[in-house]
Amino acid sequence: MPPDGRRARGDRRRREILAATLRVVERDGVAGVSHRSVAREAGVPTTSTTYYYATLDELLIATLTWSADEMAASFREVPLTPAAVARFIADAAGEHRGRTLAEYELYLLAARRPELRPAARRWISLMAEVAGPRDPVALRAALAGLDGLLIQALIADFPPMAEDLEPVVSLLMLGG
Repeated sequence: MPPDGRRARGDRRRREILAATLRVVERDGVAGVSHRSVAREAGVPTTSTTYYYATLDELLIATLTWSADEMAASFREVPLTPAAVARFIADAAGEHRGRTLAEYELYLLAARRPELRPAARRWISLMAEVAGPRDPVALRAALAGLDGLLIQALIADFPPMAEDLEPVVSLLMLGG
């Protein structure tokens, strides 16, 4: 049964608020997130942000969860080949650098804020799900290596080219 109009509007409003939260983190860092700053970014009344997310922790958890779901959905479209994954990382560190930095800032915030940890771990679970049945140790090593490679790409002075990343991605995905 399709959702009624109010439910669909509520779902759309939630997504708008979460996308706005990620844009605020991208522009101002997590320190810039408040109900007021997110409402301004989303073009909604502050009461809307507090209605859907009573606390900032709820808002950050929902944003991190939504972001992980979005990332997994886009990653599902990527063939699991070293060339395609290298291209995905190059795009994340290049064209989509701001969003990737915002996502990592939220992800790393979980190290200091235990309430965010389940949402941060969701990313790992989703990536494992996308990868399909694989040796769990090899998968964990590959995901950790790809995470590290992406962080290195984000702190580089210039975004890496996919061709430069491909040999490293190949080693991480296929072993040595």
